[in-house]
Amino acid sequence: MSEIARVGAEDWYETIRMGDGVTLIHEPWIKPFFRCNIWHVRGRDRDLLFDSGLGHFSLRDHVSLVSERKLVCVASHTHFDHIGCHHEFLERCVHRAEAEILADPRNEWTLADRYATDEMFDRLPEGWDASRYSILPAQAGRVLEHGDVVDLGDRAFEVIHTPGHSPGGIALFEKKTGILLSGDIVYDGPLIDDAYHSLVDDYVATLERMRALPVSIVHGGHFPSFGATRYRQLVDEYLASKRKPGCHLAG
Repeated sequence: MSEIARVGAEDWYETIRMGDGVTLIHEPWIKPFFRCNIWHVRGRDRDLLFDSGLGHFSLRDHVSLVSERKLVCVASHTHFDHIGCHHEFLERCVHRAEAEILADPRNEWTLADRYATDEMFDRLPEGWDASRYSILPAQAGRVLEHGDVVDLGDRAFEVIHTPGHSPGGIALFEKKTGILLSGDIVYDGPLIDDAYHSLVDDYVATLERMRALPVSIVHGGHFPSFGATRYRQLVDEYLASKRKPGCHLAG
C-alpha cells in the first residue's frame, strides 16, 4: 500500500443526497466494514449530524454542508470511526453511558487500538500514521437518555437506547417519516457483538424491543440503507443465530 499514491483531503469525503432532507457523508477510501456512514439531516431551525467519521481530515473544512447552518452533532456511540470530528462542533450529544469516553477518547476505549490500522483503507490518506492516530476530546453539552427528543424545529427524532454493541449506543427515529438512523445496532452487514464492552444479552433484548418499530427506511452506521422488510429480516437473522441449540446468551 505504501507504493500507492495517497489521497488528499480534497478527495476524501463524498456526499450523496438520499431524499427527505437526508444526506449521506462518507469516506469512500475506507473499506466498507470500517467505513462509518455520517448522516446529515436538514431541519428548519437547525441541522442534525449523526456521527462524524474517522477524523483524520476535518469534516467542517472539507464538507460545506456541515458548516452552513446551526447544527447539533449526535454520537450513535463512541467507537473511533464514529466520533473523529465531534470536537469540531459546538453542540454535541451522546448517551450518558458513553459520555466519559467522548470526553476522554482513549484508543483502548474507542476500539482504535484494535481497528485503526493501515488495513482499514483501500487508499491511505495523506499524513496517515496509525501509530499516532488518536481522537481529540469532545465534552458533550447534552447527555441523552432513552426517550429524549432531538428537535430540529420542524422535525423531531426520538432517542432509542440500543445497548448491545456498546453500552451507550443509540438510534434516532422520526415517527413522521419512519426514518431510523440506527447506528451500529443494525445495518446490512456483519453485526459486531464481541467488542470489549459488548453484551450479547443486551443486544438480543434491544433488537427484540426494536423489531416492531414502524420503519420506512433504515440508514445504518455502515453499509447501504434498506427498507422495512430487510430490517425485520436482519433483526430476525441475528436473533435466530443467538437462539440456536447450545448457544448461550452471554457477552
